[in-house]
Amino acid sequence: MHSVFFDQASIDAWIAEDAPLLDLTTHLLAVGAAHARIEWRVRGPSVAACTEEAARVVQTCGGHVEQIVASGSALVDGDLLLSATGAASGLLRAWKVAQNLLEYACGVAHATQRMVQAVQAADPRVAVLTTRKHAPGLRRIALKATLAGGAFPHRLGVGETVLVFGQHRALLEAGWQGLAARLDRVAPALAEKHCVIEAHSLEEALQAASAGADVVQFDKATPQQLRAWCPPLRAQHPALGILAAGGIRPDNAADYAATGVDALVTSSLHHAPPADVSVRVARAGR
Repeated sequence: MHSVFFDQASIDAWIAEDAPLLDLTTHLLAVGAAHARIEWRVRGPSVAACTEEAARVVQTCGGHVEQIVASGSALVDGDLLLSATGAASGLLRAWKVAQNLLEYACGVAHATQRMVQAVQAADPRVAVLTTRKHAPGLRRIALKATLAGGAFPHRLGVGETVLVFGQHRALLEAGWQGLAARLDRVAPALAEKHCVIEAHSLEEALQAASAGADVVQFDKATPQQLRAWCPPLRAQHPALGILAAGGIRPDNAADYAATGVDALVTSSLHHAPPADVSVRVARAGR
């Protein structure tokens, strides 16, 4: 899975953050010149993610990658993620950078897979979409990990889609009427874009649809509310897309999927527990 682009500057920055000048332990023990082999394996079931980027970390540090499991692959306890050989100094420099990357990415991918499976069991027509709500600097890793688990991105950046929040409406004069007038005025510019408008109630959703929304995104509505709101909303606006966002987690995603919405928008997957990745280093014959 190479659909997410990581430039070499990002790989270099990860390595420099952890080992910018010297590996003091390796230097003091005088083991850096040894020819070694390193391998990363999962403890417990998981889903591979960002293994390709972990391999690039190893290669940048001078290691030779021997085996790699592709992102998106299902894993069982003890499965190999990545192995490499080379000078111990380089492999040890790559060790924790690659391990930390794999633990975060595989943990997110596994949590994503579980949520996607639960949602599809409830309604196979409902998609799981992940947000841009994560710590700065994590976007590419979080995106690749959630894609590996079977989700899709909701919005990768503010320039990608039109998404009107209440914070935007608060700055417009004349409220909903002002929003409708503005969207009508710029309609030609939106010929290739969908307009998504956030709503917190059925009344707001109806106002959003009347104002020109192609999609309504309900924020922090309960499953009970959505089950009551979706039928009348669809009856009046059959072509309208309906999203549920806010508070959607692995333990309640199936309940939300059964409400009649088209997709679930979640940030919770970015905060999944990390996978447990073991690392073994040993001398290797040439």
